[in-house]
Amino acid sequence: MKVLMINGSPKANGNTAVALHEMQTVFSREGIETELLHIGNQVIRGCIGCAQCAQRGQCVFDDAVNETAVKFAACDGLVVGSPVYYASANATLVAFLTRLFYSTSFDKTMKVGAAVVAARRGGLSATFDELNKFFTISGMPVASSQYWNSIHGRAPGEASQDAEGLQTMRTLASNMTFLMKSIALGRETFGIPEKDAPVRTHFIR
Repeated sequence: MKVLMINGSPKANGNTAVALHEMQTVFSREGIETELLHIGNQVIRGCIGCAQCAQRGQCVFDDAVNETAVKFAACDGLVVGSPVYYASANATLVAFLTRLFYSTSFDKTMKVGAAVVAARRGGLSATFDELNKFFTISGMPVASSQYWNSIHGRAPGEASQDAEGLQTMRTLASNMTFLMKSIALGRETFGIPEKDAPVRTHFIR
């Protein structure tokens, strides 16, 4: 099994990384392979709504989004970590996720998602909710912990002093591992839920 981890912070070794690395220790112990991608320091433009991905099979802007799409398709779980900027995720990360989820047509059902957020003090729950929406619109079960998936720290690395936050990350990784393994077992035994043909409506007609 494999978990793809996205660091949406501009700082490769900041507090978001502290949280993700704490999760990695649990995944490693449980025999889960991980790959950590640092996205927050890259130049990622936003979606322009051109819909070319429907014909091309990938985003028209050929950057880290298309490179990650292949890894996303192959993984069993996705962890997305972000610092908090004005009670929101890093804009680079949001642009990346918007294009990644919209431009990929593979079935994301039953891939397990987990959001992780880091901040000095506030805005954590708003950012946590923002990131979870990418999972829930895609049929992805969301892994939870013993508390909201957040960690506190101001200076880079300071989150390593947040004992409760670190425990939250370890619990999250353990729960995510259990959920992925349970889904794999259920898939073998029962298959995955059948889907109806999508019904698309809007409010003009």
